[in-house]
Amino acid sequence: MEENYKPLDIEQAVQQDWEMTGIFNAVEGSEKEKFYCLSMFPYPSGKLHMGHVRNYTIGDVISRFQRMQGKNVMQPMGWDAFGLPAENAAMQNNVHPADWTYSNIEYMRDQLKRLGFGYDWSRELATCDPEYYRWEQWFFLKLLEKDLVYKKVSPVNWCPNDKTVLANEQVIEGGCWRCDTPVEKKEISQWFLKITAYADELLKDLDQLEGWTDQVRTMQANWIGRSEGLEMDFSVPGSEQPIRIYTTRPDTLMGVTYVAVAAEHPVAIKAAEGNADIGAFLEECKVMETSEAAMETMEKRGVDSGVKVIHPITGEQVPVWIANFVLMSYGTGAVMSVPGHDQRDYEFAKKYGIPIKQVIFPADGSDADVSEQAFTEKGVLKNSAQFDNLEFADAFNAIADTLEKAGKGERKTNFRLRDWGVSRQRYWGAPVPVIYCDDCGMLPAPEDSLPIELPRDVVLDGSQSPLAAHPEFPHVACPKCGKPAQRDTDTFDTFMESSWYFARYAGASDKAMLSGEANYWLPVDHYIGGIEHAILHLLYARFYNKLLRDEGLINTDEPFKNLLTQGMVIAETFFQIDENGHKRYFNQTQVDVERDAKGKIIAAKSLEDGSEVTVGPVEKMSKSKNNGVDPQTLIDKYGADTVRLYTMFTSPPDQSLEWNDAGVEGALRFIKRLWRQVYLHLQAGDVAAAVDTATLTDAQKGLRRQLYQTLSKVTDDINRRHTFNTAIAANMELVNALSKFDDDSDNGRAVRQETLETIVLMLSPITPHVCQQLWAALGHSSTVVIADWPNIDESALQQDSIQMVVQVNGKLRSKLMISAAASKDDIEAAALADEAIQRNIEGKEIRKIIVVPKKLVNIVV
Repeated sequence: MEENYKPLDIEQAVQQDWEMTGIFNAVEGSEKEKFYCLSMFPYPSGKLHMGHVRNYTIGDVISRFQRMQGKNVMQPMGWDAFGLPAENAAMQNNVHPADWTYSNIEYMRDQLKRLGFGYDWSRELATCDPEYYRWEQWFFLKLLEKDLVYKKVSPVNWCPNDKTVLANEQVIEGGCWRCDTPVEKKEISQWFLKITAYADELLKDLDQLEGWTDQVRTMQANWIGRSEGLEMDFSVPGSEQPIRIYTTRPDTLMGVTYVAVAAEHPVAIKAAEGNADIGAFLEECKVMETSEAAMETMEKRGVDSGVKVIHPITGEQVPVWIANFVLMSYGTGAVMSVPGHDQRDYEFAKKYGIPIKQVIFPADGSDADVSEQAFTEKGVLKNSAQFDNLEFADAFNAIADTLEKAGKGERKTNFRLRDWGVSRQRYWGAPVPVIYCDDCGMLPAPEDSLPIELPRDVVLDGSQSPLAAHPEFPHVACPKCGKPAQRDTDTFDTFMESSWYFARYAGASDKAMLSGEANYWLPVDHYIGGIEHAILHLLYARFYNKLLRDEGLINTDEPFKNLLTQGMVIAETFFQIDENGHKRYFNQTQVDVERDAKGKIIAAKSLEDGSEVTVGPVEKMSKSKNNGVDPQTLIDKYGADTVRLYTMFTSPPDQSLEWNDAGVEGALRFIKRLWRQVYLHLQAGDVAAAVDTATLTDAQKGLRRQLYQTLSKVTDDINRRHTFNTAIAANMELVNALSKFDDDSDNGRAVRQETLETIVLMLSPITPHVCQQLWAALGHSSTVVIADWPNIDESALQQDSIQMVVQVNGKLRSKLMISAAASKDDIEAAALADEAIQRNIEGKEIRKIIVVPKKLVNIVV
């Protein structure tokens, strides 16, 4: 064994050995219990960032630990390779999206290997591979047969620059999240998957997910948003079409003073005919941001449509207002407004001078004044005619019964969840496998024509849909009549690819979407990814899993048994502001910093010219803030094990990791200390025999006790708590104790060997390369990857004597070593006989003695 730790040489040799032996290739059908560990696959943007490193290290630690537990482990990796960034990069760099994507995959795959992740590379996939999306197209046609797919004209957020649809969450302050171009409202024909058909099951099955955090399950439940309510009609005089609304608070119906409709509602559009003011308001609404956060904070504005509707119970006329807080894409595009009992309605009514009527009062008889704000609690009805004095449940049923008998309403369960729009008007995605014939209508593409591949010779200039503009791709013979027909030129939303990749890893086949092997591996036992995916990706994957099940392709109800959502990697920001008020951000490698005694940065200067640089807030690492750290630079300087150790040690995985270069240096020093301990141990010669537990000295017992206490803690920290930071800290303490253990006897060296071997095994999931080298140096011929996790020697945890604190009137006065088997009387006698205690109680009356077993004695005088 060499005296000095040389990480790059060690890691290269160990990784070559792993690759040559295929040690991480998973095989179906082992007698061992299976364990499928999966980290969310990356978009091949060019280089890994530290968020990737942290995510994938967590997954690798869990996988390696479970393998040492004797399980048959599969940990695959692949690439979420479709998406608009590749098209934009292609236009900027004059390169084809496929070439850009595959070049990035090559580089990032090498980075993942350099980090020593134990992936089964034989299962690697890229979603842009036609052999992958072929089965996505095939499955889409199966869903089309089941009426789980449909196409309809729908109002969408449209980016005129990128020429594509944006989700509400992708519209930021009225602009496109990618290019800041003002977003327009546009009606286009879109494909949808009927996720709402599974809404009840998606909600109910959240109860099965005991391995998910309450936070994520609650987020999904709120997104699905099941509610019990009443749908009712407000008739429009002179029109056969009433305005239909849905409410979960029918008890407030008698307090309705206006109805609000969306700008796209037919009543609003008709009202705008010949009314310039209404028309101008509708145009304004077309460009407003409609994300949930924006709707919550924006100014509530509206215009009176001039239309009156008839209250379904009182028969009174109620004005209809066109309001920017009502969206046509949610519910019916109209809401009944009760300003006395809804704060949003209240503020709108106050602004426009609309009457406010109170119909709900506290059930306890207390006062609830609505002159300043709405009373939103449930209570007792008043000013509600025949429904007076009813509380919520009774009022709900009485009003529902009245409206149902009159044919003006019905009870209804609604969901906030909307069907999933899956079509995009871009190039770099899987083509929609549908054909349109003037004579035969819409037809599925023949199965033997799949995959419908993307043509390479496309013009990517951002001015139009590349597939629609292609001279050949749109043109195809009708599969039914043979006449000229047109292909659908939309491509699938990239969430489609990422919603089933976990199953393809488990059962890839060139003859089917999934092979039978998928049922051996599924569900995923542990899934790791960012909290930002808590709703859309995880919800779509759960939905897709149920679709696959109902097609008979898999047996599981849910895709992911346990879920770990890791925190962000954050770092300090540094910037200067120029004369135009623009910020120029500096990377930490471009500044010289001054820190206080606690390590906090108190000043920074530019290394370029010495000018003062402002120290900004700690934020998520990003290109825009220039506060990222290049993993490749760290690997080249410190080695992969140091990077892995640091990312696992700095904070628990579910919390943010604040980057600190000094911490990386500290991680390297610890590895070097461990290396030094093994080196010195081996230099002293071979160990004569195993530990003789019958002749252990107190010092040897003490070290072994700490060893197995550490093993017990580390096992729980990794397996159950996933607090890898505390597992590492416990090992650091153990290495410190070992460095102070000075015993060259045969049994002392045997205890040292036992301790070093166990430390290497405990750290091997986290720092696998150096642990492989140390494991071999300690005399083992097999790789540490397949070594068994060490067992706890319970006898080593037994203590002959224990230290107890002795207090007088609650103040520490002495410490005693007491036999672990001592009785209460013996403990009291030993405490009273202690010289320090005798000095503190001399001449005083002892009122009582409190003994807390194995902890303390408190003498009250």
